[in-house]
Amino acid sequence: MDKTQDGLLRRPLYLFDLPPEILSSLALKPDAGLVEDAPTESTPSGAQSLGPASPENILGSQACSLCGMAFVTVQEQKEHLKTDLHYYNLKQKLNGLKPVSEAEFEKLVEENDVSISGSDTSDNEEEEDEPSRKETTLSALLKKQASLADKRNPGDADKDGEPKAKRRGTGKPPLLWFSSPKLPDRTYFGIYRAMFTAGELDKEDAIVEAIKQRQLPPISMPKAAKDGMAVPPAYDGRHIFLCMIGGGHFAAMVVCLAPKQSKHGSIGPLNREAVVLAHKTFHRYTTRRKQGGSQSANDNAKGAAHSAGSSLRRYNEQALVEDVRELLQDWKALIDTSDLLFIRATGSTNRRTLFGPYDDQVLRPNDARIRGFPFSTRRATQNELMRSFIELTRLKVREIQPEAAPLPTDEASKPAKPKADSKPAPPKLTEEEEAALFHTTQIQAMIRRSKLPALLSYLTTNSLSPNFLFQPADSQQNHHAPTALHLAASQNSAPLVTGLLTRAKADPTTLSSEGKTPFDLAGDRATRDAFRVARAELGETTWDWDAARVPAPLKREEAEQRAERERKAADREEEQRRRAEEERLRVEGPRVDDTGNSNRKKKAVNLLSGGAPKTAEERRVEEARGLTAEQRVRLERERRARAAEERIKRLQGGG
Repeated sequence: MDKTQDGLLRRPLYLFDLPPEILSSLALKPDAGLVEDAPTESTPSGAQSLGPASPENILGSQACSLCGMAFVTVQEQKEHLKTDLHYYNLKQKLNGLKPVSEAEFEKLVEENDVSISGSDTSDNEEEEDEPSRKETTLSALLKKQASLADKRNPGDADKDGEPKAKRRGTGKPPLLWFSSPKLPDRTYFGIYRAMFTAGELDKEDAIVEAIKQRQLPPISMPKAAKDGMAVPPAYDGRHIFLCMIGGGHFAAMVVCLAPKQSKHGSIGPLNREAVVLAHKTFHRYTTRRKQGGSQSANDNAKGAAHSAGSSLRRYNEQALVEDVRELLQDWKALIDTSDLLFIRATGSTNRRTLFGPYDDQVLRPNDARIRGFPFSTRRATQNELMRSFIELTRLKVREIQPEAAPLPTDEASKPAKPKADSKPAPPKLTEEEEAALFHTTQIQAMIRRSKLPALLSYLTTNSLSPNFLFQPADSQQNHHAPTALHLAASQNSAPLVTGLLTRAKADPTTLSSEGKTPFDLAGDRATRDAFRVARAELGETTWDWDAARVPAPLKREEAEQRAERERKAADREEEQRRRAEEERLRVEGPRVDDTGNSNRKKKAVNLLSGGAPKTAEERRVEEARGLTAEQRVRLERERRARAAEERIKRLQGGG
């Protein structure tokens, strides 16, 4: 790569401000997908299909195989993993159902009138209720689907069991790719299809010419007012309108397409500083927290509620409608002269807010300028609108791998060698392997939380053997503890060991990859006694206990009596220690030197002798080691009593 190419890849390029050397050499990629068949449904996402219908195969791991989407940047991929679509498809997979595309998911949300909005990372937004609200909203959507599936006529499904109305269309990719001799081999520029009109997309020759006509000289304009309202009634230059509404949040912005005059010469900042003609955000409390959906949707489904919160949400919904429509009326001159209108309004309530019908309506649903955002968006904020504007106008630079040709049938011929830096794709797991991984995660979680009844029920419900081997077997955890009994013993969980041996009939002779039995992993006497008690109760003929390395059988009564003796002995030792300490305090008092600093000489002696002094927390942990929970509580109570006595004596001595 020469210096010219390297400079082009590092410099941000924008659709309305391209360098002359790029503009003169730009050409549409031959297989850019411009003349594909009409899609069966629109795709309002920046992701591309990963299936056979995709016009190109993009290098790298910026893809989600579950949702069938590829992404332009790593940041987009990370954001997708946090979206409701990804969470929904995860639940679909767990239920044995097919994942849905983003267009299908949007239709499901609209039909159920469920308000699902993403989160924004800005500091001025409260995010406490987001995870729980997302979970309950998705659960509500799944329950709604389940009830509809029960009522659906079996004839409405095709032979694959999928509803006929929900068949996934291939659609057109959201990005058009352009080649240039200024770029390295197999590297292309990407521009969003939504930035062009339908007439320009009809002819391949008109695309490059349309890009040349979009070049605008830099302008110098003052910044908009802080409240975003003091704007001119009209603007002669080219500009676009962006708007998002959902979950009680509304944000709108009018941005000039011409770049702002830079004072730093030809090299500008990473993201171009845009000229914002107007901007405004609203937020009203309209969403039922931790329940999902708007108040109007709940009223339509269950009838009007009469709580104070519901009344406040109804008032806020109406107030939001009035605020938004008033703002659109104030901006009517700017909206009418905008080149494009990018709008995100999910749900019938939000669409009625923008498109009415109502008197003096500004936005019309049949306006040819209206576009959806062709990528994933988050909560409606001013920062999100600016990020979306930059994403729409900035050119993408990607290396595109051509489709691999079929290998020759002649075995003597050598296939083409892959690139040295390319990594082989991981092997696709079978259904049995995926199920084994899922069962491993569930069983290990229940063992770590000591959920014995849930563990036994899970094994029975899923018809799993108590000696089920965890997967993958080569992982460090599963190499050390390959079965439930191994893991329970290593966790020193005596009740789980007893339940797995006596109730689930787990095999104690199973060896790990290290050649260890479950008994070898037990770390305390209680867990080891659980194996010996199970040997006594199950009998010598059930298992080869010698091969399991379990010592002689022990009756449950004997184990309980020994545990009781040890507990009483520990209590006596603690009582003697406490009395000795109280006697010392009564005779000697607190150990304080002339300067009033306690134990300073002792600490100095420890330091000189090479041993670091222990902190108060370390001493407390050492004293409580080996004690039961009841003994720890008693020790802490006595420690506080001694501290109180010491404070009283100091006060009496000072008085």
